[in-house]
Amino acid sequence: MQGTLVIREGRDTDAEGFIALIGACWGEYPGCVLDVDGEVPELRALASYFRDQGGMLWAAEREGRILGMVGTRPLKEDAAWEICRMYVDTGARGIGLAADLLRTAEDHARAAGAERLVLWTDTRFTRAHGFYEKHGYVRQGSIRILDDLSNSLEFRYAKPARGLVVEALDAAAAASAERRLAGILIASVAEGASLEFLPPLARDRAAAFWKSASAAVAAGDRVLLAAWLDGRLAGTVTLDLATAENQPHVASIQKLMVDPAARRAGIGRALLRRAEQAARAHGRRVAMLDTRLGSAAEGLYRAEGWTELGRIPGFELDGARVPQDTLFFWKAL
Repeated sequence: MQGTLVIREGRDTDAEGFIALIGACWGEYPGCVLDVDGEVPELRALASYFRDQGGMLWAAEREGRILGMVGTRPLKEDAAWEICRMYVDTGARGIGLAADLLRTAEDHARAAGAERLVLWTDTRFTRAHGFYEKHGYVRQGSIRILDDLSNSLEFRYAKPARGLVVEALDAAAAASAERRLAGILIASVAEGASLEFLPPLARDRAAAFWKSASAAVAAGDRVLLAAWLDGRLAGTVTLDLATAENQPHVASIQKLMVDPAARRAGIGRALLRRAEQAARAHGRRVAMLDTRLGSAAEGLYRAEGWTELGRIPGFELDGARVPQDTLFFWKAL
């Protein structure tokens, strides 16, 4: 019977276990070379290295063997903390250990006052990218080039650490958010949201929608806003700028959705207000949107000063395939 897996504070005496774990993880990718004494001598006393920077290191251990690790340390800019040295043994994956390690580091950083969480990950570590994206991180900034034996190129990922924060995503961030946004779209459609799709929505169709949205962001035809609640990517809205030639002053607000698990926290209102702000910033003076009659969104739009333009009876089907009326709204910006 296997012993208990414990996450504890890292120690300098864990050096051998840390080096073996990192070496095994790097060995999964061609071209990754771990030269401890030549390039990362801090691994010989990693706990002290993190403490000296005001940070913290953790180890996941079972029966004396290191199966996972993660560290965090403060950065000099914008009250940000970096999540780093995140590794999990292949035999300990798929049991929630990685999520527990990440949560441990994030909680420590928040308690220490972090407003933003940042991490760097090698461009070859595709499994890690999917993991971080699942937990609300998005690509941000340029690629970092390391002058090392592995010829490393690294992506920078980041997310707000606390509170309710709405941010615009550029093309790279939008592409990295597709996985998480697809999940929110599927859950919202399953809950009956008026989003042009019917349940059950297949993941490949949801992913295709967000892939096209990312392409529109890259082309400058769309603004994609995302909302985080305490570090979890929990809502989104898009602003369509690709209007007719004689309507350069008009914008269409579309796909306002909030993860059902995070509703009633003001996310929808924050997204709507930020979308209006973005429309004004792009020189748009009139905005339009629509929703199903009787939906929760209808009450939000009315409360935020949107004017009903009219309705079309039976314009859309609900989840039970029953025709429902659609309301159209506009607002002068």
